Amino acid sequence: MKHIVTVLLLGISFSAFSQASVAYYPFNNLVTVSTNADRAFWLDARLQTNTVFGSLSTTICPLINVARKPQVNYYTGLGVRFNVLNNLDDRDILEGYSLHVGVRVRPLPMLPNLRVAFEIAPYSRKDFKTGNLQSFLGLVYQFNKKPKPTQ
Repeated sequence: MKHIVTVLLLGISFSAFSQASVAYYPFNNLVTVSTNADRAFWLDARLQTNTVFGSLSTTICPLINVARKPQVNYYTGLGVRFNVLNNLDDRDILEGYSLHVGVRVRPLPMLPNLRVAFEIAPYSRKDFKTGNLQSFLGLVYQFNKKPKPTQ
């Protein structure tokens, strides 16, 4: 299972890296790497950064843009959260599920690759007995294959 997770994360990182985006959500200690978020369908891999080895909770989210406008994208999708370190304690790797609804805004026309992201994500443990409502606010940098001409 560790090898599958590693290959999946590397594949997300390297596939179309020139079109990838990197985000940091400082209030949640979360770093994400995404495929091209301007496409209709994209993939986001999220990694918790608040501990070194205590938890490596990772969420994989296939997302769909429901509305794309010049300055803003609205998206939604499902997430699966897992932790490969749970295997060391003979616990299940799968931790839970989430539903993501968010927006990525380009607030500064002179910096079109810089975006502000806001997201609401109800989260449930894998047994659906407990959960919480997560909210994320962060900065995103979208890499481009080649610079677009400004008008």
